[in-house]
Amino acid sequence: MINAIIIAIGIVLIFLGGQLVLQVYRDPALRSIGGEINADEFEENMRKAQIIDLRETNDFDGGHILGARSMPLTQFKDRMTGLRKDLPVYLYDTTGAMSIRAAQMLKKAGFQHVYWLKKGYADWSGKTKKNKY
Repeated sequence: MINAIIIAIGIVLIFLGGQLVLQVYRDPALRSIGGEINADEFEENMRKAQIIDLRETNDFDGGHILGARSMPLTQFKDRMTGLRKDLPVYLYDTTGAMSIRAAQMLKKAGFQHVYWLKKGYADWSGKTKKNKY
């Protein structure tokens, strides 16, 4: 019984230690790509940036940040050639997870100023637009 408890505690400690290592590795890696910014900072500076919505077209049409271009992540690699490298790129998706993948692609392609919306569109309270069809 005591051996089982010790083993269980050991497994939990290994898991938590692994999570800590991942967090320590992840944060500097994300900073080297660009940066996660909150909604206030995103809204304050978005007029000077290329705003890219990475969600699928039907989600974009249902509502998107005013001024955003639809570039679903499924098509992003082919369509990112239409972005200017001399302007900042602001990315967002539903929760923020896809934005990191797109930011990595942009960084690899030579983009220097890449940012994504913390918590994604789900947490956005700024101006939006819906496409009417």
